[in-house]
Amino acid sequence: MSPLSIDHVIKTYRFYAPLYDWLFGAVLAPGRKALAQAVSNVRPANILEVGVGTGLMLGQYPRETAIVGIDISSEMLGIARRRAGNLPQYEIKLMEMDAEKLNFPDGFFDCVAVPYVLSVTPHPERLIAEIRRVCRKDGTIFILNHFSGSRFWYLLERAVSSLANKIGFRSDFSYAEQILKYDWEVLSVKKVNLFGLSKLVEIRNT
Repeated sequence: MSPLSIDHVIKTYRFYAPLYDWLFGAVLAPGRKALAQAVSNVRPANILEVGVGTGLMLGQYPRETAIVGIDISSEMLGIARRRAGNLPQYEIKLMEMDAEKLNFPDGFFDCVAVPYVLSVTPHPERLIAEIRRVCRKDGTIFILNHFSGSRFWYLLERAVSSLANKIGFRSDFSYAEQILKYDWEVLSVKKVNLFGLSKLVEIRNT
């Protein structure tokens, strides 16, 4: 798996922040819509969104769900805070935080959503350990991410794999290694976005 460093992630998303909605808003919107619907089906009392970014998901969650969003990029959070300011009907708290070192008690959240983040964190196993810790037992974890192995995307994945640190995400990211190896219960897997670029994985935190 291609290496990433936290400094490169921060620098990369400092650059992406003013461009993110334009670059990734529409192309990844179907995945966000599917995630929002999945969360609505669960209707948790509260949810942690890991990697809230510019806040594109905030207005799509159920209104009765208390939302906590974290991100390591202060620039991305600045945009998210402006977006949250236009959503007074929601209970939203946004915090700058490293997802690999979450400052929340064990079992604090009913639901944890991880949209497009797992392959951009330096140590995915640490992130997974943390989201499992803060999600209550039998709570729901949603992981929305690109996983390698698609024949359609094979050449693109190979082309960008050596540029991981520069572009801020890994293309060589295995579903088996990052999802199936853990002792949790995978409830469903749904292909989303253009030509199945990403998967939405629903997990029970057993």
